[in-house]
Amino acid sequence: MVAASAMGNAIEWFDYGVYGYLATTAIGHNFFPSHDSAAQLLATYGVLAVSFLIRPFGGMFFGPLGDRIGRQKVLVLTITLMSLSTAAIGVLPSYAAIGAWAPGLLILCRLVQGFSTGGEYGGAATYMAEYAPDKKRGFYGSFLEFGTLIGLTAGGVMATVMDAAVGEQTLDSWGWRIPFLVALPLGAIGLYLRARLEDSPVFEELAKRSETSKAPFKETMQHWRPILLLMGFVLLLNITDYGVLTYMPGYLKTALKMSTLSADLLPVFVMIGMLIVISPIGHLTDRIGRKPALLTSCIGFIVLSIPMLLLMQQHNLVATAIGLAVLGLLLVIMLACIASTLPALFPTQVRYGAFAIGYNVSTSLFGGTAPLVITALMDATGIKIMPGIYMTAAGLIALIPILLMPETAGSSLRGRRVPGAGAQKSSVSMRATAAQL
Repeated sequence: MVAASAMGNAIEWFDYGVYGYLATTAIGHNFFPSHDSAAQLLATYGVLAVSFLIRPFGGMFFGPLGDRIGRQKVLVLTITLMSLSTAAIGVLPSYAAIGAWAPGLLILCRLVQGFSTGGEYGGAATYMAEYAPDKKRGFYGSFLEFGTLIGLTAGGVMATVMDAAVGEQTLDSWGWRIPFLVALPLGAIGLYLRARLEDSPVFEELAKRSETSKAPFKETMQHWRPILLLMGFVLLLNITDYGVLTYMPGYLKTALKMSTLSADLLPVFVMIGMLIVISPIGHLTDRIGRKPALLTSCIGFIVLSIPMLLLMQQHNLVATAIGLAVLGLLLVIMLACIASTLPALFPTQVRYGAFAIGYNVSTSLFGGTAPLVITALMDATGIKIMPGIYMTAAGLIALIPILLMPETAGSSLRGRRVPGAGAQKSSVSMRATAAQL
């Protein structure tokens, strides 16, 4: 169950890892030829941002569908679409071969990937949370983000190894294709694991009672208050997630003028450290609660983001490593809490849809756009600590929803059902549901 749930996340972030590491080299050179390196980088990150625009539509489609027909069936579909669209990038012709069709096809692949991803994370987190024992949900849920870090680390390592093994000229010519094509066998393994799963016990119990939602999208949107809380928290999560893990290799190369090898390897070492501590942190939240961990991470980003960026600009490898490691530690504390905290905000009938819609709208607005916005602001102002300023602002905004979130550690998901499921809810029932949150 754990491996099957985390596999889709690993493939999603393997894709982002490869794309992020190759953005400043092969992707830009093959799809956006330009004499202006800054414009080329903006175009490359722009395609990444465009793929996020469609994620909310994927969440709106797959989330309510998962609340109606089950989590497992939808997760089989999303992992298939994700792996195929990522692998397709590896066979695209370059701009030199077909002109403007090349970036057009790249955008199409990113849109399919973004649409399927819109249903992936919400479903995997919901499935993991509903399957995990109530007292160990933090520990089990942390493995979903373990998959994130494994995928991102693997993508970064593969891109770095290819660069070191074949050289920049060969990497630009054909070597960049191999990491994307690796998504195909990874997807096949994930599909095999998910096809053998049964649905979560919580959903099966609901289905046996014929209490699954008949109008899941409509019922989902009636829970707009916890959806807004989720979106406010996810704003910080995604800006720091994409800022620290996906954007940082390009930032170290272009803004800080580090060597390609150092800029690629430093984030990999930080991610390996995050892999080591994420599950122990998840286990700790089962004992102390989710909110203390989330507040520690949020306040840490508010206080330390700008100082760590200043430290990284000392043109000293050790100082840069320390600054990146501190940001990675703050991020991993937050990552360890996601799958155990956010699904528990919603009743079972709308859990998949509410999570997927809220998460992906916030991700679309603030996550995938983070590299593009930071790059544009830094290019316009010349301020090299812009990533730190951006993360500090995100922390100040997210502090409010984190304070307003209920503590979910140890709470059962089995009893979380909407009163009068499948029927029109009265205002009294809605107030009762709100009180449960």
